[in-house]
Amino acid sequence: MQAQSFGGAKIALLHQDRLLVYLRDERSDIPWPGLWDLPGGGREGNETPLQCVQRETLEEFGLLLPPQQVLWQRRYHGIQAGSPATWFMVGTITAQQIAAVQFGEEGQYWQMMAVEQFVHHPQGIPHLRQRLSSYLAGR
Repeated sequence: MQAQSFGGAKIALLHQDRLLVYLRDERSDIPWPGLWDLPGGGREGNETPLQCVQRETLEEFGLLLPPQQVLWQRRYHGIQAGSPATWFMVGTITAQQIAAVQFGEEGQYWQMMAVEQFVHHPQGIPHLRQRLSSYLAGR
């Protein structure tokens, strides 16, 4: 993965037919309040996309994400005109990692949601639902 200019990275972490998600806080000062989100977030410093996702997954869920668990990645244009590009990745999560989740301070709660439920969920972040759906259609 290249570390060229990008604003952040998200990852869909799959275990069988389930996906690690969390419900965002209900705050007016953040994007997509109260919607279902995936691990990841904004880039810090000169992080690569993988380093960004690894740091965010550690901060948000207390999980170390080895590089070999990332199966796929793609760079996308920013979701709004003038916004920086972002990375979307898909990886795996083990049962042991799920059992070890230590949910951070961002968000209301987490769960392992059925992949199809997230893809069609009216409260899922729209561009993440679309990106995951595109990945699933192409695998």
